Amino acid sequence: MELRELANALGGLTVDGDESFQVDGVASLDDAGQSDLGFVRDDVVAATLGGRAVGALIAPHGIEVGGRPAIRSANPSLDFARATGLLHPAPKPPRGIHPRAFVDPSAEIDPSAAVGPLASVGAGCRIGPGSVVHPNVAVGEDVVIGADCVLHLGCVVREGTRIGDRVILQPGCAIGGDGFGYEFDEKGEHAKVPQVGNVVLEDDVEVGANSTIDRARLGSTRIGRGSKVDNLVMIAHNVEVGAHSIFISQVGIAGSTTIGERVFFMAQSGAGGHLKIGDGAFVGARGGVIEDLEAGSRVWGFPALPERTWHRSQAIFGRLTDLVRRVRRLEKQTGGNDS
Repeated sequence: MELRELANALGGLTVDGDESFQVDGVASLDDAGQSDLGFVRDDVVAATLGGRAVGALIAPHGIEVGGRPAIRSANPSLDFARATGLLHPAPKPPRGIHPRAFVDPSAEIDPSAAVGPLASVGAGCRIGPGSVVHPNVAVGEDVVIGADCVLHLGCVVREGTRIGDRVILQPGCAIGGDGFGYEFDEKGEHAKVPQVGNVVLEDDVEVGANSTIDRARLGSTRIGRGSKVDNLVMIAHNVEVGAHSIFISQVGIAGSTTIGERVFFMAQSGAGGHLKIGDGAFVGARGGVIEDLEAGSRVWGFPALPERTWHRSQAIFGRLTDLVRRVRRLEKQTGGNDS
């Protein structure tokens, strides 16, 4: 793709230098060749360009790039990501149902969709235009999948799940498994609580590899529009997540918790059940939320503390050994430790 063509596809960006420069692909600055496109965010990175072979760049306005042709961007990282998608489009299997797939006769598959070998699509399912069901995916009965979705290898989508448009399910994720619910019976043994609800994934949701989202006991477990779930995340039954929230790897959310819009759970953090997490809240890595959080809260640690309090406590914790020594010296000086 010529640089001018790429700049136009990125929203009519301007090009400094040779607009006809032919870009063959993208690469990191360390690995790029003379026909590759790279990007720089600032002067600090641009200062390292000397001796590198990268042929063209996406760079902020006013940043010197050593005479190379450059697409000028206010957000080089974002535009580089978009350029990557244009230069390296994901392969798409041919439309239609592979002869080695199983599709129930009552299922409705749009002619432009693709169902791969050894995939299974249950009775009453509907799969929308442009969606791709890769090999070894199991789709249960009465599942609705919207347009332009991608279900990667080995996903399991259980009965009754509702999936919006442009949803991506990475390999091995499980959508709609039973919520973990039991009651003690007359013998004091565990009696399973039927989980008769479903899961709803709204438009533009992505769920990472080997993550699980459980079906509701009643009603729906819902993941809001544009939210992103990383690998190895567990979201329990009847959780409701607002739009554009983020869950990094190994997050766990217990049942019936309500999470607002644009909430951010860092790696290995989690929330107890039946809580309310306000819009824009941030939970730091390994943070454990056990009470409601107001909108805009920033918390760390377990139990989760406000960010400033947590940082101060960590600073004190690092000085505990020295503080103990000082206390012991004072005890010796005062003749004991009686209060």
